[in-house]
Order: sequence, then C-alpha cells, then structure tokens
Amino acid sequence: MKYIGTPDYQHGTRERMGVLMVNLGTPDAPETAPVRRYLAEFLSDPRIIELPRWIWMILLHGVILRIRPSRSAAAYQEVWSDETGSPLLDVSRKQCAALRTALHKRFGDDVVVALGMRYGKPSIDSALTELEAAGVRRLIVLPMYPQYSGTTTASVFDAVTSRLQRTRWIPELRFINQFSTQGDYIEALAASVRESWAEHGRGDLLVTSYHGIPKRYLLAGDPYHCLCHRTTRELATALGLNDNEYRVVFQSRVGREEWLKPYCDETMKQLPGEGIKSIDVISPAFAADCLETIEEISGENREYFEEHGGERFQYIPCLNDRPDHIKVLADLVTRHAQGWPEAMATRDREHEQREQADTAERAKILMEASAETA
Repeated sequence: MKYIGTPDYQHGTRERMGVLMVNLGTPDAPETAPVRRYLAEFLSDPRIIELPRWIWMILLHGVILRIRPSRSAAAYQEVWSDETGSPLLDVSRKQCAALRTALHKRFGDDVVVALGMRYGKPSIDSALTELEAAGVRRLIVLPMYPQYSGTTTASVFDAVTSRLQRTRWIPELRFINQFSTQGDYIEALAASVRESWAEHGRGDLLVTSYHGIPKRYLLAGDPYHCLCHRTTRELATALGLNDNEYRVVFQSRVGREEWLKPYCDETMKQLPGEGIKSIDVISPAFAADCLETIEEISGENREYFEEHGGERFQYIPCLNDRPDHIKVLADLVTRHAQGWPEAMATRDREHEQREQADTAERAKILMEASAETA
C-alpha cells in the first residue's frame, strides 16, 4: 500500500491542533443524477443498512436507486437556494467559520478547523488532507450529531479511521461521541424555544422530533433512543414543562420494518383528534436545518397536522450558527483539548493575565491607601 503523506513536508515544521467538523452530507445539486450518486454512497454504508451485503446491493441498485433519486431530487428542489445551494452545507460552512473564530480567540492560530461531510462533498478525505497540509498533529473529530448512534457517529469514526489507516503519519486523535447530555447544549435548546414562544406565542404541546432508526438497532444495543428521550426530558425540565406538555416522536422512516415509535407523521395526524390543535415542533437531533427539518417537518408534517384539523404549527429552527450553539461547540472542543500544548499555552496565558490583573489591583489598593494616609 502507498501511504498518504505530505510530499513537501519539512521536518521541524510548526505543529498545530486541528478540529474536523463532520455532518451527514448533501448531493451536489437537486437533480436526479447527483442525488443518485449521493444516495448510492449513503445507502451503501453498512452502518446505515445492517443487512447481508449481497442482498442489500441487489435491492439498492436493482430497485431503490432506480426509483428514489427522482423523488428525493424533487424534495431537494423545494429547499435548495439559488444563492447558497444546499441548506445543510450552507449552515455547516457558517458553523465552521464561527467555530474557527471562537477557537482562534482562545488558542490563537494554533488551531485549524475544517469541514467534511460523511457523504458527498466536501469529503472527510479532503478535510483531512487540508488539516495535514496545515501541520495538524493533534486532531479532535467533532461529529455534528448531538445524540450518539451507530448509524451516524460511529459511521464518522469508520470513515476517519479508514482514511487514517492509509496515512503515513497519524495524528494524535480524540473523538467526541455525543454532547446531548451537556447542560449548556440543553440550555441553548431551551433558549431557542423560549425565543420562539416570545415571538410566536406558545402552543398546547412541544413536540420533539428525532430522526428514526430501525427498532432492531435499539434492541441490538444502540443507545440513540435513550439519548433522545433524555434530551427531551432535560429540555422539558429546563422549560418547566409537565409530562403532558411535551412529546417525543421519530421521523424519516424508510421501508416496511418497524422503526422507533411513535412515528412523527402518524402523530401529526392524531393530535387534532386528541384536542391538541396548536403545537411547537423542534428537532434536537439535527445541528443544522436540512431537508429533513425544512421539507419533511416544516412542510410535509405541517400539512398532515393541518389537514387533520390542526390550527397552529410552529417549527422552531435548529440551533444552526446561533452564538450560544457555537459557544457549546467551542467549549466542547476546549474540554477535549485539555493536556495538549495549545490548551496548556492558553491556560498559561490566562494565568499570566490573572496575575497581571491581580498585581494591578494590588497596586491600586496600595496607592489608594497611601493617598488616604497622606
């Protein structure tokens, strides 16, 4: 095997810390051919579909990729922007830039931040190449999935380590598994809900919708279901909600097998019949608004709710590049960088600044005491 290296590397080059921010990905364009390429990569991941490979490949290439791309392309066209393109990629780039700015304030230019997508472009491979060229020798991988799942976070781990297996000089590596149980993340979610209530009023029920996975993944040990429920319980506590004032649902199921329940679409059709005709909906599993939140939740599921008698459906956007969300991510990276030279240098600078402030304060007190004595 020929290992990947930096051809023009100079020994003694300055070493830096890198952050690889990763989200799911998006097709290059809202057209059938690019969507087919994207879906082929996405649905070929064994972490996504846990079936015998030969059976799944026949179904995927013989049936699914002949039918689904055109339907998905039509959905992407509804959310695509002529100016910014894919909403997920647009938001992800803004998050990456904002996180870079936040970390530079803490570490200076000793830290490099790059964006990679698990499927599509920019790829994880290209992002790692960018980080290697910048002299990154210590790497923190930040999957933008608040709740861990084998279908998402673990798939990022597979892609990163697969690339590193082909790398000549592997960086020191730290991997962030999930951050949905952190208090500052919960508070950022709660703040977004409070702001929506203040601007649009408050519905009868807060619905938290999470991307679904097959139920058999839960039974096989995937913790995602539990983490989703914990996120909602802690959000409800932060908002002071009673048990009957919020609900957890799961969206985006595919195929005929049972997925995590209750299903979002079925719930939307049932709520008006229960006398609940005004709701607020938030999707805490998504760090950035995308097809699943804009078209599926705010579009398709809104229609289900209203067609069955619902009167008010308020979608609360993802945290996206909100300042409190970026601070959550920056704090997360900072904690995982503890013990590395960049964090130690920052700590020493902060200590020196405190010492200087204390010295200045002592001098001020002495001067005031001398003036009073005189």
